[in-house]
Amino acid sequence: MSPKDLAQVLRHLPPITDPNVLVGLSTADDAAVYKLSDDLAIAATVDYFTPVVDDPYDFGAIAVANALSDCYAMGVQPSIALNIIGFPTRTLPLQILDRILEGGSNKAAEAGVSIVGGHTIDDPEPKYGMAVVGFTHPGRFISNAGARKGDVLVLTKPLGIGIITTGIKMGISPEPAARRAIDLMKTLNRDASLAMVEVGVDACTDVTGFGLLGHLWEMCTASKLGATISLSGIPVLSDAWRLAEDGAVPGGAYSNREYVIADVTFDPGIGEIAQLVLSDPQTSGGLLIAVPPDKADRLVDALKQAGTPIAARIGGLTTDLPGRIRVTE
Repeated sequence: MSPKDLAQVLRHLPPITDPNVLVGLSTADDAAVYKLSDDLAIAATVDYFTPVVDDPYDFGAIAVANALSDCYAMGVQPSIALNIIGFPTRTLPLQILDRILEGGSNKAAEAGVSIVGGHTIDDPEPKYGMAVVGFTHPGRFISNAGARKGDVLVLTKPLGIGIITTGIKMGISPEPAARRAIDLMKTLNRDASLAMVEVGVDACTDVTGFGLLGHLWEMCTASKLGATISLSGIPVLSDAWRLAEDGAVPGGAYSNREYVIADVTFDPGIGEIAQLVLSDPQTSGGLLIAVPPDKADRLVDALKQAGTPIAARIGGLTTDLPGRIRVTE
């Protein structure tokens, strides 16, 4: 489902009238935020999906890193989580489920998150993820709606993960490329989140199923701004270009491009493959951060010191119409 389709569905839900709901449905943000007191709020999110890799342990770790990322994108450190599991008990051995949960449990422990319960159903296809809760101050979380004109856009993981994992399913992704993608998906966005909170930024989202263009469109729409990004400045896993040429493009990349294309202007030299890479759905992708220009150097330095996979300036926010994005060469 695209961001625009999602907005169409959500508009049929009753409006939220509780004044303690600080972040709800209106901005398509990464997590909901609810005020408990003048000094305390909770951030809550949920995410789960089917396997994107063959190894059950890796799948479990990736699913947890992905679920926790929504709190990290809000500048919130997650504290507790509930497992959400679907598993075909009649067709797969329970040892596979054991390995999925082991990978998830170890990743949660790395993040300092306590798994306090969960729910399991019998399902024809394995599914795993989490409902996650973190605690924050009501005035200190970071939304996708706070970007300001002139903010610099910084990305913390390269694109191309969806293409690489599609290549894995097709049996054409080279082993080093597959391992690099898996390691990236398992990498927590915790340190990037801590760095951006320390520096002080205006907005953030994580780049996941809607691809870079889709999640940037959400940020721009929520912040009532446009954006310009530079293709040459956007880091992409090197094997993703060749794999995309060979047809390892997930169907979601085509859908993502279709749904934002009316709001995106590409320079003439940017062809279909590059457009699909920018629309590639990511699993456990990086943070997309909007930072004031006078803090951009500090943020990039802080991200590098924190050891984030990358710290790339890819463009900036403009006063163009809300949601309008220009991609330059």
